[in-house]
Amino acid sequence: MKSVKLTVSAVAIVAASASGALARDQIQSAGSSTVLPYATIVAEAFGENFSFPTPVVESGGSGAGRKKLCEGVGENTIDIANSSSRIKQSDIDTCKANGVNEIMEVRFGYDGIVFASDINGKEFAFTPADIYGAIGANVAKDGKVVANTAKTWADVKADFPAQDILMFIPGTKHGTREVFDTKVIEAGCKATGAYDLFLAAAEGDDKAKEKAAVAQCNTLRTDGTSVDIDGDYTETLSRIDANKNAIGVFGLSFYQNNTDKLRVATMDGVMPSVETIAKGEYPVSRPLYFYVKKAHIGVVPGLQEYIDFFVSDDMAGPNGPLAAYGLVPDPELAKTQEMVKNDVAMGPLN
Repeated sequence: MKSVKLTVSAVAIVAASASGALARDQIQSAGSSTVLPYATIVAEAFGENFSFPTPVVESGGSGAGRKKLCEGVGENTIDIANSSSRIKQSDIDTCKANGVNEIMEVRFGYDGIVFASDINGKEFAFTPADIYGAIGANVAKDGKVVANTAKTWADVKADFPAQDILMFIPGTKHGTREVFDTKVIEAGCKATGAYDLFLAAAEGDDKAKEKAAVAQCNTLRTDGTSVDIDGDYTETLSRIDANKNAIGVFGLSFYQNNTDKLRVATMDGVMPSVETIAKGEYPVSRPLYFYVKKAHIGVVPGLQEYIDFFVSDDMAGPNGPLAAYGLVPDPELAKTQEMVKNDVAMGPLN
């Protein structure tokens, strides 16, 4: 394909979901709000460049999308789950239990997780330890575990502004939350010494102790300083608009498309950008995926063509519209293209 037509509606992401009755000759996908704009751009372009109907793209969160994928096989189940975190073995087991025996895992690029406040807010230079010190339920102090009573960011670090702590973070159904927990909260918990204290107090064998310590790390405050957002990034943005001193968690691409409204913080001294993520310098990044129900390929019209189109250089390459929107291109995209071409199903994770 030498050229791809793109309308303003595709780039503006106006077709985030469909309404009314759906004909089953339409490809159906659901899941990650982070992947949503990319999938919508591809779906709109696919509808314009092919003879198949424009695919339906819905949000709902990575976990919810994978759950829908695993409900079974047939016209009343979706074809694709979009996900900003990798599928879990428990998802694969659920799929198999419901007759979804083969899944194709497609990694199409990378994104970063950023921390941003109102455009006119204070500048912040965070570390994972700072975030954990602000919203972790229990923290390390003088070699002991104590309840977190920090009220302002200055209580966390002396050179931070004396501004009330209020963070809007992704709810637990979002793939972004899984990465946030692992690369920020758990990393911060370990950096502050809290993890070691949790581990020392845990009971059972080594594996049980580690699991208990991680669970303690991921236990966040419930006093209003940390607020889960179950909607997409637009809800987080509206919350910040109403709470000018709040810090929100966003995907890099969303921030890049809202730089007139948001001021982004550094993490470990690195400014988030496509370049710093591509170079591996920015510490909070993650691959983006979609998962295909192989039993629907060859049954749902255009499904194979859509998958091929999504990972093509025209769409997911460095000069494609997904990169223009904010996707960090996958340096191993050619391998993904070959895997998709050969219809390779994923194996078990453990």
